Amino acid sequence: MSEKPHELPAERVVSSLESRTDGLTGDEVRRRREAYGENDIVRGGGRSPVDILVAQFNSALIWVLLAAAGLSIWAGHAVDAILIAIIVVANGVFGFVQDYRAERSLESLRELAAPTATVRRDGEERPIDATGLVPGDIVVLRGGDVVPADGRLLETADLEVDEASLTGESVPVSKSPSPVESATPLAERASMVYKGTSVTRGKGVAVVTGTGMETEVGGIARELAATEATRTPLQDELDELGRTLGLGVIVLSALVAPLLLLRGTAAVQAALTAVSLAVAAIPEGLPAVVTLTLALGVRKMSAENALVRRLPAVEALGAVDVICTDKTGTLTQGQMTVSRLWVNDAVIALDSRETDGDAVEREDIGDRENLLLEISVLCNDSTLEDGDPTEQALLAAADRRGLDIDGLRDSNPRTGEVPFSSERKWMGTVHDDIGYVKGAPEVLVEHCDRILTADGPKPLTDERRERVEATVRAFGDDALRVLAMAYREAVADADDLADGLTFVGLTGMIDPPREEVADAIARTTHAGIGVKMVTGDNVRTARAIADSLGLGTAVLEGGEIERLDDETLRDRVDSVDVFARTSPEHKVRILQALQKRGNDVAMTGDGVNDAPALKNADVGVAMGVRGTEVARQASDIVLLDDDYATIERAVERGRGIFDNIWKFVAYLLSANVAEVAIVFLASLSGYLILPAVQLLWINLLTDGLPALALGADPVSDDVMERPPRDPDRGIVDRPMLGLIGGTGAVTTVVVLALMFYTLAGAPAVTAYALTMVFTAFVCLEFVKLYVVRWLRETPTLSNPWLAAAVASSIVLQLAVLYTPLNRYFGTVPLEVADWGLIGLVLALCLPAYVAIGVLVRRMDR
Repeated sequence: MSEKPHELPAERVVSSLESRTDGLTGDEVRRRREAYGENDIVRGGGRSPVDILVAQFNSALIWVLLAAAGLSIWAGHAVDAILIAIIVVANGVFGFVQDYRAERSLESLRELAAPTATVRRDGEERPIDATGLVPGDIVVLRGGDVVPADGRLLETADLEVDEASLTGESVPVSKSPSPVESATPLAERASMVYKGTSVTRGKGVAVVTGTGMETEVGGIARELAATEATRTPLQDELDELGRTLGLGVIVLSALVAPLLLLRGTAAVQAALTAVSLAVAAIPEGLPAVVTLTLALGVRKMSAENALVRRLPAVEALGAVDVICTDKTGTLTQGQMTVSRLWVNDAVIALDSRETDGDAVEREDIGDRENLLLEISVLCNDSTLEDGDPTEQALLAAADRRGLDIDGLRDSNPRTGEVPFSSERKWMGTVHDDIGYVKGAPEVLVEHCDRILTADGPKPLTDERRERVEATVRAFGDDALRVLAMAYREAVADADDLADGLTFVGLTGMIDPPREEVADAIARTTHAGIGVKMVTGDNVRTARAIADSLGLGTAVLEGGEIERLDDETLRDRVDSVDVFARTSPEHKVRILQALQKRGNDVAMTGDGVNDAPALKNADVGVAMGVRGTEVARQASDIVLLDDDYATIERAVERGRGIFDNIWKFVAYLLSANVAEVAIVFLASLSGYLILPAVQLLWINLLTDGLPALALGADPVSDDVMERPPRDPDRGIVDRPMLGLIGGTGAVTTVVVLALMFYTLAGAPAVTAYALTMVFTAFVCLEFVKLYVVRWLRETPTLSNPWLAAAVASSIVLQLAVLYTPLNRYFGTVPLEVADWGLIGLVLALCLPAYVAIGVLVRRMDR
């Protein structure tokens, strides 16, 4: 149908679907099953475990490592090849485990489906498997049911549906068969029910308008299936680094091997030199160290209530410059709370966050306040543990003010009632001969002819009525949900509650901001990160919460977003603080508009409707407490406490982890550059210094425990004082290149000088010279390690794990000098005088390293 079901009268929808209110026949159902298929979410488009495993090895750096392993086998260095292979396989297995878990997001959508549905067919009502529903079926809904398909309501009796998972609405929505306007947002389509939402109270009858992939949830499933997994800046940068190193290895080998052959070097010796250069050029441990450092960060973040599902997301947080956050439960506490009462011009603040400026403190309001709270307890179908969130908020307020809820109910048994309905907008209860009523203020005031004052009940004059209405407006401007309370004496039965009531007062409730969020937002903003609220709630509520948190109040509503083209939206998103009444499509468009502006965006969410945006975001952050499994599976990070402050801490942790990655990439590459330069220049002089097995050992000592221990470095104090890093700048930035080039040059000159000194004119490399160069290089790397940490404002003695790792590596180096292992490495034991010479080398290099560090720091400012 060209017109939408929610805007048409119910009879026309039934007619257009060629159905009847008593249901379809068996033959009609069979024909429609053939045409429409099962009412199920089709998985489709997922990757097989084999595809996921193969993808782990689709990296330029991995290819280079595998090529080096092949060269090592060809040259007869099986031990070298085995070490490289172990590193590659371990990295691949770890990545496979992470990616396989992420593939569960579409499967989780299927688990939302209702197992059964109550349907009218062949003139009778029966339960069926919900997958057998077809468009035109008539379904019956009752409290506790999961809605089995999208449908247009035909009948309702006090029907309320919890649509939070789909629309973001924080309270159940009242439903009615009456049509709504065509442009009505999804969250306000009272005439419709949607697959996967839950009936919280009442009863309804609906005609099925969409099944399977043609439902709102099905549309989300299609988006998830079509969404490619996002890559983090670090992943792209490591791939680029791998390609650069691979090209460098090819160029070096192409230059050195022929050059050595022309100089008369034996073919085997030329090949061994080429393999040594390849091993020297490649930081074999880099993929593993990055993975393990991220894993260490994951463990720390888990202790801070942030569960990381995809390792690279930890580092990606360091580049985030915009956070799009949900409101309910993330910025707010996620539960309705009564914050204000009003009884005939007296405002009572129940919440510590409420200012006393508008409160009129009077000694004579106690009895009226108690009556207001007693009505909210007795005219109430919920308990503190279970029930409607609004009614639970009323009970919690009474409990906080010292009322004995159970005792009050026991001493005032209910003898009659008028249930709440969306048409009536009020409910009433009778307790012997007195009746209590609560409901929408604009409706309830029309049923009242008196108002309770300090001097007892008085006529509800126009002037008093206007004061009530003005208070309702004032509460509404502060985003409070307002309920009115009234009573009537001498009640014979529930029918008497329709008029002659005495107005008692108002309750104003809100889902209040979390106490720590305002400070967390201020710290995030100070760190150069924009914060935007994206919510399904109405404009007034969203703006009031945003204002109270210092977010700003520039609002763009979902309906306006629909009227903007992509280019106009891209131009406007930066200046908007709050996006209200948003649908799943709106969230994705907001995200894409920000990304097209060059922003790196973290997006939070908890509902099924948030899944596409979470999966498309640079970092998707799901809520662990109230979030749906669909949202959690589509995300990169899950907040175990649903608290925005945890996001701020995670960003801080992510920046610290990137600092640590920068440190060991700089450390490893500077070592590799020096190794390549030394081997290359020595080979041109006719010497094969630092053979492949020694280079692998150096890389194992430096890429291994010390580099890994860098991942345990604490977060620098100034990390949230800096702006977000520019992902276009790359991890190998100008400061790093300066550090690599400067320290590499110093190391190369000094080590080559040491080589020629210890050779003393020998025509070939001696075991003594090889041992001196080998050991001096290892010691220099440990000195440089602490200079690199100093560059990122890391205190020298702040990481005991690093001290232990360096000590362990020194012990291992001594083992290959002074134990039988030395025959495998071609080394000999060193004398005390030899260590004195190595100490002199360290003394020459340290001030040079520090001077280079000072220049690099200036370059980074």
